[in-house]
Amino acid sequence: MRIIPAIDIIDGKCVRLSKGDYDTKKIYNEHPLEVAKEFEAHGIKYLHLVDLDGAKSQHIVNYKVLEQIAAKTSLKIDFGGGLKTDDDLHIAFESGASQITGGSIAVKNKEVFLSWLQKYGSDKIILGADAMKEKVAVSGWLEESTEDLIPFVQAYQKEGVEYVICTDINKDGMLEGPSFELYQRILEQSESGLKLIASGGISHFDELPKLAELGCEGTIIGKAIYENRISLKQLEEFIITKNN
Repeated sequence: MRIIPAIDIIDGKCVRLSKGDYDTKKIYNEHPLEVAKEFEAHGIKYLHLVDLDGAKSQHIVNYKVLEQIAAKTSLKIDFGGGLKTDDDLHIAFESGASQITGGSIAVKNKEVFLSWLQKYGSDKIILGADAMKEKVAVSGWLEESTEDLIPFVQAYQKEGVEYVICTDINKDGMLEGPSFELYQRILEQSESGLKLIASGGISHFDELPKLAELGCEGTIIGKAIYENRISLKQLEEFIITKNN
């Protein structure tokens, strides 16, 4: 299972929210590159970078942060937040993203999302399936759609999607543990080959082996790192053990 720390960006700074609420913003570092370099120094190879300004304004905003991290580290970055047009995608990949995550667009404009999947391939395009009470949420989680989470994932898997990031919004940033049962159901009810990335609520190191055991392909860890619930040393040892 891949360990994927998260950096969320508002005004170019590294922040975290609780349950996606912008009013709960807490700044952890004014220099996201410093944070990314620290991850890399502990053997981490992947980064989940979210443009929260982009998610709110419906177009890419913080691509300069992406560009800087991509140029000055070797982290493989998946980038999301407000990607709505072919131009947004072009900017993200030009700025150094290895993968992009499309969430709202996959709900609101399926045609565009599928065209990206066709153009860039399923290894580059991640489906962002974030849910509130198992309904898919959109627009930086400011809106709830009528889409049911598991059928939404199943339908896109039939269209060729391989990678899915699933966040239970009620868990996100709350440090109360992830939605094990939800991830288990998604994996059980999907076709084989789904690469499910668990996100939201990770609070203790011992949750990671449980997610790996369920069959999650990766897990995104945010506030637990910033609040020192999980140390980078622990993550480094987990990665070394897994690779041996």
